[in-house]
Amino acid sequence: MSKSTPRTSYRFRGITMPTSSHPSMLKLRRQGIRPTIHGNKLWKSSRLLIDYMNQNRPEHCRKVIDVGCGWGASGIWCAKTLGSKVTSVDADPDVFPFLEASAALNGVSTKPLVARFEELTTKKLAKFDMLIAADICFWDELIEPVSKLVNRAVKAGVKHIIIADPERSTFFEMAERCEKRHCAEVLEWQTKSPIKARGALMVLENA
Repeated sequence: MSKSTPRTSYRFRGITMPTSSHPSMLKLRRQGIRPTIHGNKLWKSSRLLIDYMNQNRPEHCRKVIDVGCGWGASGIWCAKTLGSKVTSVDADPDVFPFLEASAALNGVSTKPLVARFEELTTKKLAKFDMLIAADICFWDELIEPVSKLVNRAVKAGVKHIIIADPERSTFFEMAERCEKRHCAEVLEWQTKSPIKARGALMVLENA
């Protein structure tokens, strides 16, 4: 591959992660499908999340909810590596064709759900063992709804809650609330090969 040829995919912790230049993604764009709420690529925080779960295999992962899923890499990893039944949630319905294409590259599928954070009630969250998310607290106005989402997930009995971020101040404010209320832990995390990424994880074990 020449230096001028864009990379179309990466292998990372056992899954294929397509880039925006992958033929499957280009085909969707040519069809006029364009996500509007930042679901236009794979974000590096999903790699932090995958790498953490790869090193710290969750005990309870039969049913997983991937919130703000975008292209769904983290949920796809759970489906392929852990055998989880994954519900992929995003407020933007236009991300799901890209998620489905990514899942197909890995021989798995997830259940799509169009919903905002506020619509994920305690009753709905009670169906899941684990909640994962990456890059979901990128605006000031998201601090409150993400914090309340975590509160509902804890109340619902979700066993593992893991949220990854590239260390935005908004993420840390949300995580601090969860530390005080639920004894969540914030960890610095980084990956090296084959993709470098650095950031933080909020990990909450709901015993």
